[in-house]
Amino acid sequence: MKRCAWVTSDPLYINYHDEEWGVPVYDDRKHFEFLVLESAQAGLSWLTVLKRREGYRELFANFDPAKVAEFTDKDVERLVNEARIIRNRAKIKAAINNAKIFLEIQEEMGSFNEYIWQFVYGKQIVNSPKTPDEIQATSPESDALSLDLKKRGMTFVGSTIMYAHMQACGLVNDHQQSCFRQSICII
Repeated sequence: MKRCAWVTSDPLYINYHDEEWGVPVYDDRKHFEFLVLESAQAGLSWLTVLKRREGYRELFANFDPAKVAEFTDKDVERLVNEARIIRNRAKIKAAINNAKIFLEIQEEMGSFNEYIWQFVYGKQIVNSPKTPDEIQATSPESDALSLDLKKRGMTFVGSTIMYAHMQACGLVNDHQQSCFRQSICII
């Protein structure tokens, strides 16, 4: 099977690509999971984060934003010393802060899902790149999402991170034309 050119031979990466990447997400907890993971990835490889995903799941209350929002400075200290996640204090504090903002967005919009899909007007963007060079790092939509989240007080949500979130959660389908997942992920 032909896959996107960025997929390595690592089974974890292959499984992520074949089962998750680009599949439209409508579940708030899954959106929160990807927000935490994408923010943790900043400056690192996605495979580095994937290898720690289970650690994040265990240590971040199964990605329950209400529970993460209640984490204290004591929790930050505990997490900074956990080898099962990326031990970056700023990223850990961002996840806690962002959980609080996430809950505010849910309260305001009814769900985070409703909020985020409005940035693509409720319709998946299908780019159909032929080569990896045609895959962009940002878009006007990720710029707008990033700007809005920053105005609300979130951190580690730059346009590149938000574009990666949009790709992971299927708001944008950037599977290459030759990839067997390209047409499967179109909604």
